[in-house]
Amino acid sequence: MQVSGTTSLYGILGWPVAHSLSPRMHNAAFAALGLDAVYVPFAVAPENLEQAISGWRALGVKGGNVTIPHKEAVCAWLDEIDPDAQLIGAVNTIVRRDERLIGYNTDGEGLVASLVKDLDCRVAAKRVLVLGAGGAARSILVALARRGAAQILVANRSLSRAGALCQRYAAHFPDVDFSPLELDAHSLGEVFPQIDVLINTTSIGLHGESFNVLPWRTLNVSARVYDAVYSPQQTPLVHQALSYGFRACDGLGMLIAQGEVAFRLWTGRDPGRFLEQALARH
Repeated sequence: MQVSGTTSLYGILGWPVAHSLSPRMHNAAFAALGLDAVYVPFAVAPENLEQAISGWRALGVKGGNVTIPHKEAVCAWLDEIDPDAQLIGAVNTIVRRDERLIGYNTDGEGLVASLVKDLDCRVAAKRVLVLGAGGAARSILVALARRGAAQILVANRSLSRAGALCQRYAAHFPDVDFSPLELDAHSLGEVFPQIDVLINTTSIGLHGESFNVLPWRTLNVSARVYDAVYSPQQTPLVHQALSYGFRACDGLGMLIAQGEVAFRLWTGRDPGRFLEQALARH
């Protein structure tokens, strides 16, 4: 990689951000496609986010990604927010068009693309159970609804939070049946036999924790299990699902697919398999 006076600058804003795989992915794609561009990590403390965005404007940064804890707060400092990102209330991708910074959210698109590629699962007309009602769940719920899921159940330890989320999106997607339930063995046992797709959006598993309330033996035998958590080792949820004979995968495919959407927004080019190949060598 050679950096010159004409090199376009992209990056990722986060705190911390040193662990991010995005620089590895996008720099590999820039190089493979012969694009004069570089992607770097920007470690930005929350209290410095406004100044960081001002810095992007002043330095002519072409775009990039936003990760924890800035996905919601960054919306206040952008010129325009894509309608779906507005609905989600969070941005993970910024694109510079002329002098305007526009926010998008590609996380949900990444998940549904990974479901198709990694688990041969299309969500249209499917019954989907989503574990968790946080920020990650919002982007996934919108993407599932856009792809025509018949029913989306949201299980959360706080039933009121799950209910508020379902109510929020039911108003925008009247053809989808949104239903909240508590994240406990009894409630899950009642719905497990009917669901087609199980998606974990909580942080459980990120540090090796296991769900102990999932009634695996009642789950539909053809169901797919997706863990949005990514770990270099197999997550406990994926390990459990595979041990019971279900098709399952973790969130690496989602990371790659959301990056592909972002790359196309920035450059108008398809990164092909270059992002995936870069992580295969990780």
